[in-house]
Amino acid sequence: MDGPIRKILVYVDGTEGSITAAQYAVVLSRSCRAELTALYVVNTRALDDLLKTRIFVKAEGEEYQRDLQEDAGRYLNHVRSLARKKGLAIQTVHKSGSVHQEIRSFVQENAIDLLVIGELSHVRSRRDEFYNEAERAMRAVPCCVLMVKDEQRGWELYDALT
Repeated sequence: MDGPIRKILVYVDGTEGSITAAQYAVVLSRSCRAELTALYVVNTRALDDLLKTRIFVKAEGEEYQRDLQEDAGRYLNHVRSLARKKGLAIQTVHKSGSVHQEIRSFVQENAIDLLVIGELSHVRSRRDEFYNEAERAMRAVPCCVLMVKDEQRGWELYDALT
């Protein structure tokens, strides 16, 4: 671990793009001999907005949050399995809060060298652009960012890793 990339953080949000990013991060981590961490952030800010606008009542909000917490665990377990299949140790971290703020804080507190994210979703409106948490994180972190866009290539690289 004496190259420019010693610690890699992959942000997992449950999308296919984030799983592709995780596979690519596994490949990159093995190649660079870097520590790998997967981070899932349950977006409680969005949940609070749903409660404030009365889309959810409190009981529905609590149930929805439990579902999100369970989803986080499933996706982190899946990413852990992807890493282990390739003989790689991985740390998984589950947080709750404002996604971009939690990512930025984790990067700063853990001296992360590279943030790996999946391809950003297509922007349909200015509001979508403003609330895209992965994009906000990408702009806010004080480290290099790698966006994984080629799903086919990501699978090929991962499958070829022995």
